[in-house]
Amino acid sequence: MPSATDPPAALPLTLDLDDFKGDFSFDALFGTLVDELLPEFRGDDAPGAPPPPPPVLGAAPPVFPAVDELLGLFKHSCKELVDLRRQIDKRLQNLKKEVATQDAKHRKTLGELEKGVDGLFDSFARLDSRISSVGQTAAKIGDHLQSAESQRETASQTIDLIKYLMEFNSTPGDLMELSPLFSDDSRVAEAASIAQKLRSFAEEDVGRHGVPSAVGSANASRGLEVAVANLQEYCNELENRLLARFDTASQRREMSTMAECAKILSQFNRGTSAMQHYVATRPMFIDVDIMSIDIQVVLGEEGPQADHICIAEGLSVLYKEIADTVRREATTIMAVFPSPNEVMSILVQRVLEQRVTAILDKLLIKPSLANLPPIEEGGLLHYLRVLAVAYDKTKELAKELQSISCGDLDIEGLTESIFVSHKDEYTEFEQASLRQQYQSKMAELRAEAKQQSESTGTIGRSNGAAVTTSLQQQISVTVVTEFVRWNEEAISRCTLLFSQPATVAANVRSIFACLLDQVSQYLTEGLDHARESLNHAATQRDRYVIGTSVSRRVATAAANAAEAAAAAGESSFRSFMIAVQRCASSVAILQQYFSNTISRLLLPVDGAHPSACEDMGSAVSVVEAAAHKGLLQCIDTVMSEVERLLSSEQKATDYRTPDDGAAPDHRPTNACIRIVAYLSRVLEVAFSALEGLNKQSFLTELGNRLHKGLLNHWQKFTFSPSGGLRLKRDITEYGEFVRSFNAPSIDEKFELLGIMANVFIVAPESLASLFEGTPSIRKDALRFIQLRDDYKTAKIASMLNSHGSRKVCLIWIDS
Repeated sequence: MPSATDPPAALPLTLDLDDFKGDFSFDALFGTLVDELLPEFRGDDAPGAPPPPPPVLGAAPPVFPAVDELLGLFKHSCKELVDLRRQIDKRLQNLKKEVATQDAKHRKTLGELEKGVDGLFDSFARLDSRISSVGQTAAKIGDHLQSAESQRETASQTIDLIKYLMEFNSTPGDLMELSPLFSDDSRVAEAASIAQKLRSFAEEDVGRHGVPSAVGSANASRGLEVAVANLQEYCNELENRLLARFDTASQRREMSTMAECAKILSQFNRGTSAMQHYVATRPMFIDVDIMSIDIQVVLGEEGPQADHICIAEGLSVLYKEIADTVRREATTIMAVFPSPNEVMSILVQRVLEQRVTAILDKLLIKPSLANLPPIEEGGLLHYLRVLAVAYDKTKELAKELQSISCGDLDIEGLTESIFVSHKDEYTEFEQASLRQQYQSKMAELRAEAKQQSESTGTIGRSNGAAVTTSLQQQISVTVVTEFVRWNEEAISRCTLLFSQPATVAANVRSIFACLLDQVSQYLTEGLDHARESLNHAATQRDRYVIGTSVSRRVATAAANAAEAAAAAGESSFRSFMIAVQRCASSVAILQQYFSNTISRLLLPVDGAHPSACEDMGSAVSVVEAAAHKGLLQCIDTVMSEVERLLSSEQKATDYRTPDDGAAPDHRPTNACIRIVAYLSRVLEVAFSALEGLNKQSFLTELGNRLHKGLLNHWQKFTFSPSGGLRLKRDITEYGEFVRSFNAPSIDEKFELLGIMANVFIVAPESLASLFEGTPSIRKDALRFIQLRDDYKTAKIASMLNSHGSRKVCLIWIDS
């Protein structure tokens, strides 16, 4: 191994350019350099390597023995690396020069290529333009050739048509010398096409020349007219022949032959005659027995007496059969005719206009409004119900037919036109029907009342006659509910027959107005009948009012009659309250019906709903006015009985000190007990019958009348201190009763009455200061003070006047 002191040239070359190619690893290069100098650092021990020399005793082992060799090796390697780098730099410089030279050549070549490509593109553009020009020229030539061919074919066809036209331009009616084309059954389609072209040409020429003036023109026109006549005759003959073949094939169900004939016939009037012929020959249009069968199916076993339910079932069955028939015909039409939608349009129109209309004409016989049909036979209601059923079922049939196929036919408009005469007068018939039902119901109620009267034997002039009449004529909520049901049925018919919101709203208002009239009239008449019993009771009371100078027997008889009149009045009161209660229930039913049914139909139209609300308010106000009159009469009846009880039961000694020295009675007087008991009994029905403001107004008015009546009654008596206590007891009893009225103003009045009763209890000298805190009742209190039994003996008037003068003086001094 060379030493570190050896010159670098003496060392072997250990590096080469190939060492740096590929996947270069510095660790591998380094290991290669030092592998021979440091074998002990190899990854694996080489076989046969000599072991390291043993250490010399007494000598320090070297730290790194091969350091000098490694340094020399590294220096030599660095020198070689520098040489290698120089070689590489030199080679790079040479490569750069070669690349620059090649790049210049390449750029020059690219420039020349670009010039060549530009010239090539120019050549391609000129070639493309030339090709386009040649193509356009070829297309024009093709168009000219095609046009020439078309003209040639047209000329050829025209020559043939002229030849055929000359054949037809013979003696009128002479068609025997025509070309075989027009008599060959296998070429019927071609013959029909040519005949139609000839006829169109001839008719156009005749129409263009009009009436000729010159001789030559006249001859030409006559020739064409002869041709037109002969062509028309031939076309008619051909069409008839085809229709005959079509009918024969139809009977045999030969669809292909039918389709062939229909296709040829489509050249004649666009096939209209063939379509109409096919539809007209359907059995349902030519069989005379079908009409009678249809009516039997609709009316069923009941015949002319069938109701609308049976008719509805019959129409459903019949219309289903019609729809099935049309569906079968549609299958044939789709397979046979080139324009099936047009045929279906004709068929469906014929079904509706002929078969359906014939059935409806038998069912819907419009009655006369001047001579209504009897209610026993159904009246106008039967006609209206049948109309609604027929309209509904016919609309369903129209929808079914439309789902099958009806072409461009306006089936909805056609259906509406069938019923237009009935719908135009519908509102008048509906209103007349509602009036007829109302009159029938009223007659029925009167008949029931008469029968009830005869069965109970109450007809006569007895005291209970008016009461019985009132009971028979009582208002029934069930009857009003029946009125509403009639109207609801009429509204349902209206919404079925009409769809436009404005029309529906107008008709609904008219129909609802009938209900308002019926309810208003029925309730008002019922209240008037109930008032008649109140009037009769009042007449009885007035009849038995007698003077004071009569015999005891007469007085007893008058008292008994007065008791009977009072009983009649109480019964009439109860009857009227029940009538009012039923009126309120009936009006509530009416308002609920308006809210649930009528409002939603009127709201879409401006002004319809407010107007209907005004109409209903007017109708209800009429009922309220009648009820108000009756309620005032009820108050008169109650107060009359109160006054009778006060007059008969109140004794002059009730409010005086007993003459026998007995202890004063602090219980309510007999008159007070009787009156409170009477009011409690008679007003029980009023508390349950009246509600809301009606109840409040009635009880307030009754309370005011009772307060006023008691004041006037007590003005007839004189009171001792013990009598004043008993009066106060009566006032307390009355006050506790009227507290059930829930009327604060009435409670206050009776409380003030209790305060005023103190004028009979306190000592005379205390009277002046008794009402200083309540000046509002001072005037009435002064009148009460005059009823004291010691008013004159105690000189209470002068005492009050003296106190009043002193008070005035004090007021003047204070001022």
